[in-house]
Amino acid sequence: MADTDHCCSTQLIDGDGEFNVVGLDNFMRTTKFSNCGLSYAVVAIMGPQSSGKSTLLNHLFQTNFREMDAYRGRSQTTKGIWIAHCVGIEPFTIAMDLEGTDGRERGEDDTTFEKQSALFALAIADIVLINMWCHDIGREQAANKPLLKTVFQVMMRLFSPRKTTLLFVIRDKTKTPLEYLEPILREDIQKIWNVVSKPAAHKDTPLSEFFNVEVTALSSYEEKEELFKEQVAQLRQRFFNSISPGGLAGDRRGVVPASGFSFSAQQIWRVIKENKDLDLPAHKVMVATVRCEEIANEKFCRLSSDEDWLALEEAVQSGSVSGFGRRLSSILETYFSEYDSEATYFDEDVRNAKRKHLESKALDLVHPAYLNLLGHLRFKALENFRSRLEQMLKEGEGFAASAHACTESCMHEFDLGCADAAIKQANWDASKVREKLRRDIDAHLLSVRDAKLSELVARYEEKLRQLLCEPVESLFDAAGRDTWASIRKLLRRETETAALEFSTAISSFELDQPTIESMLQGLRDYARNLVVKKAREEAGKVLILMKDRFSTVFSHDNELMPRVWTGKEDIKTITKDARTASLRLLAVMAAIRLDEKPDKIENILLSSLMEGTVTSPDPLASSTWEEVPPENTLITPVQCKSLWRQFKSETEYTVTQAISAQEAYKRSNNWLPPPWAIVAMVVLGFNEFMLLLRNPLYLMFLFVAFLLSKAMWVQMDVPGQFQHGTLAGLISISSRFLPTVMNLLKRLAEEAQGHRTPESPRQQESSVAFQSFRNQSQLNPTSSIAQSSVSSNVSVSDSSVEYSSPNLMQRRSTKVQEAELSQ
Repeated sequence: MADTDHCCSTQLIDGDGEFNVVGLDNFMRTTKFSNCGLSYAVVAIMGPQSSGKSTLLNHLFQTNFREMDAYRGRSQTTKGIWIAHCVGIEPFTIAMDLEGTDGRERGEDDTTFEKQSALFALAIADIVLINMWCHDIGREQAANKPLLKTVFQVMMRLFSPRKTTLLFVIRDKTKTPLEYLEPILREDIQKIWNVVSKPAAHKDTPLSEFFNVEVTALSSYEEKEELFKEQVAQLRQRFFNSISPGGLAGDRRGVVPASGFSFSAQQIWRVIKENKDLDLPAHKVMVATVRCEEIANEKFCRLSSDEDWLALEEAVQSGSVSGFGRRLSSILETYFSEYDSEATYFDEDVRNAKRKHLESKALDLVHPAYLNLLGHLRFKALENFRSRLEQMLKEGEGFAASAHACTESCMHEFDLGCADAAIKQANWDASKVREKLRRDIDAHLLSVRDAKLSELVARYEEKLRQLLCEPVESLFDAAGRDTWASIRKLLRRETETAALEFSTAISSFELDQPTIESMLQGLRDYARNLVVKKAREEAGKVLILMKDRFSTVFSHDNELMPRVWTGKEDIKTITKDARTASLRLLAVMAAIRLDEKPDKIENILLSSLMEGTVTSPDPLASSTWEEVPPENTLITPVQCKSLWRQFKSETEYTVTQAISAQEAYKRSNNWLPPPWAIVAMVVLGFNEFMLLLRNPLYLMFLFVAFLLSKAMWVQMDVPGQFQHGTLAGLISISSRFLPTVMNLLKRLAEEAQGHRTPESPRQQESSVAFQSFRNQSQLNPTSSIAQSSVSSNVSVSDSSVEYSSPNLMQRRSTKVQEAELSQ
């Protein structure tokens, strides 16, 4: 390999047929041939050995191919195929120097390399110089005949041959004008073309379909060197702009772009070496496929490591990026444009296919970032929707109006973000993410709506609970014949009021009518269940309620004043009335009556438990009430019977206490002796009575003694003192006797003098002390009813004995003022 000046001559294929890949790549890199695109030409030269091919190329293109040394004899100089850059020729031109034909070094039979190199030159070169001697023109056995046959024969192995310019260079021109030599040469060429065997498809194909034939002549280099150089300089001008229309290769076809030249040359030589027919169109596609794929891969690798892209990708990881679509489009467009620029000269179909593949890979690379950005946009829009909806609801806006406004606003915001994220190289569909956002918004709306409705429902349920529980409980406490009617009226009034207010409250939600009806019915059911629950609670403590009712009726008169058992009351009638009232309460609590359906529960209970009517079968020997559904039963007939027995046993003691109190009252208020004692006193005291009648002084004395005794009796409250017991009464009387006598005497003296002396402090203290002792010594015996809250308190006053129930606030004490003696 020679490498001097700027021609960079390089052996492309050595004499053994080995392709110099490294040398070709170095040549392309050094001469910058890869950047030429389609703007280049390849000129090859063929001819007999030692015919001056290298010399011609060196003078014509300023190359430095090795030339034969005439002083050393005629021998093979060029082995294999050499290439060099044609210095000073535009466009970029490569000169290809082929090994000479008909050389003795290879012999007569070894023409394989000649044919291979000829086929390679025809497949690669745009212009083929055929170097021939002038004296061979017109001769049948001239040296150029085998060369032309070789060229035409190998041309047939090209399925679709390129149109090549054959420039016949006649060397050592004689005095015969070129005008006479050219027709003879063309005739010889045509004859050779006609006799060469051709495929059936090209039997009638003219020579001009495959070749442009040009002829030029040069003087002898050895004899007329100056003239030779002058003629070569003129010929050199024809290679300027050779690929332009009208140039030597102006109508060439199937050109491989310069960047694919190396690969194309390697593949062509490989196919030729394998002795296969060379399909240039397929080869062109193959070269385009490989090179376009290489270009595409190189652009994709650069895109993958592009700093702008990596920065954009990293930014998208942390949040939304403004101008994402514009920035990404610019990055992609840069690499797609570079691909188009480098692959523009390759086969269009292949180029477009590989570009689509590059676009697909590039879009697959950036698409996750796009999806990530859409995710951020969706999340941001959803968060904005939530905050705006919450703010509008706090400001009192209607739910449906707020939801519609926030939804439209956030969806528009998301659409703007999607438009900003879109790239012009792809029509990515954001509808799925948009649908997901819409589903998220709808789900949040449903959640908020359900929460708000639940809050409203809970508020009105609590309101109903406050409006129903205490009134219903109060109605059950005062249970009577119209209890359930009052409950039904209360339930209907409060429920309808709450339902009307609830309907107004949920109107802003714009619910469908069935949903509204369902919610209203749920509110009504809640109110009804509230009453039912309260009824069951009250039914659970019906025994206590019955005993309270019995105590109230039994221990109080019609004016609800505490009853004082004086002996005049009809305890039997009172007991019956109290038990009847309690039994009516049990009848009220036995079943739920919210549907205004009549029943016979009260009649059954009164006839069976109060009147003792015996019927067969026993109406209370059942677990259900007639005409009452099981779900409305609070207390079964069997349970009522059992409760009544327990009730009677627990209230029996109260009745007994009342009877005992009545008898005690009678005893405490009966001061007369028995009748027999009165008769005995009359009989035995007749003499004394007559004595009194005979002596009036005795009668006056007795009268005065009676008055003094009466005053003492009243002053000391003798009956009251003995009510606390005999011993206590005696002690109290003995302690008060002397002060009372002194007080009476003092008052009598004051009355006699006409004025009264105020009581001394000591006397007041004595009076107070006596009163305190009296209060402390009073007894308040209490009788309790076993296992019940019903009891009677017994208190002894100055004048009577009282019995009252402890469940009510009652006034029971009576005061007896100390009698004052007045004159």
